[in-house]
Amino acid sequence: MAKKQTKKVEVVEEPLVEETVMVEETLEEIHVEPKPKRVEKKNKILSDGWELKDRIYRLKGNKKPLSRSVKGANIHWFDEEKGYERELKYCSNQRTCFVDEMKGDQRMEHIVFRSGLLIVEKEKTVLQKLLSLYHPDRDTLFYEEKPVAQATSQIEYLEMEVEALNAAINLDIDMAEAVLRVESGSKVSDMSSKELKRDLLLYARRNPGLFLELVNDENVMLRNFGIKAVEMGVIKLSSDQRTFTWASNNRKLMTVPFDEHPYSALGAWFKTDEGLEVYSNIEKRLN
Repeated sequence: MAKKQTKKVEVVEEPLVEETVMVEETLEEIHVEPKPKRVEKKNKILSDGWELKDRIYRLKGNKKPLSRSVKGANIHWFDEEKGYERELKYCSNQRTCFVDEMKGDQRMEHIVFRSGLLIVEKEKTVLQKLLSLYHPDRDTLFYEEKPVAQATSQIEYLEMEVEALNAAINLDIDMAEAVLRVESGSKVSDMSSKELKRDLLLYARRNPGLFLELVNDENVMLRNFGIKAVEMGVIKLSSDQRTFTWASNNRKLMTVPFDEHPYSALGAWFKTDEGLEVYSNIEKRLN
């Protein structure tokens, strides 16, 4: 049987020719106009210093009844410059809310809050001044909403909160215990260092003002020392919170001044000559 012959075919690969496409780009000079600076529109100031703008008034206590009338007559305001009370009345056809300055007919108009809110347009300056400056129920029954003042107050509080949290993070463990004892009392003694740090940060965020006050109080460590001495049974505080004595023999150490916190008074007393001796004695017993 004859063998089948296989013809070998050689494949010659043609070299790839890279085609270069020349793209001509025309660059045009681009001018970017700078963004205009934001210019805040300033309200007009009247000759008496009154700022001409719409004002919002709200009932206090977040109250939102369907309607709530506010007195617009038979009310008075004491004028310190004149030295006597002046009668107030809101009349839509008058240029003043002072009765003694009114001329002609007096067309009274009701002052009504709707759903706890009253918006007074800038054109009604007489009503605005009555509500913002003279009305006897101002800041007791209702108040003027001041967004700028509120924003400023909120910024100040947030900055204080950040300062308190930073102070809490950098506080050493002894100082942390002293500060937190004011908030948590004797249970601080049973806390781990992690628990102390956690509660300290929560305390700083919850009450940053008091926290910073305690951190900067030079007597807070001495106050904590006194609390620990009482907890360890070295000294005693009487049931009426007025007298500290030695626990061993009931000998009197000091009397708490009237209207002072007992441990704050004890901390201050530790810095006196007599108190320094007692402090050293207690320190030896605690150690």
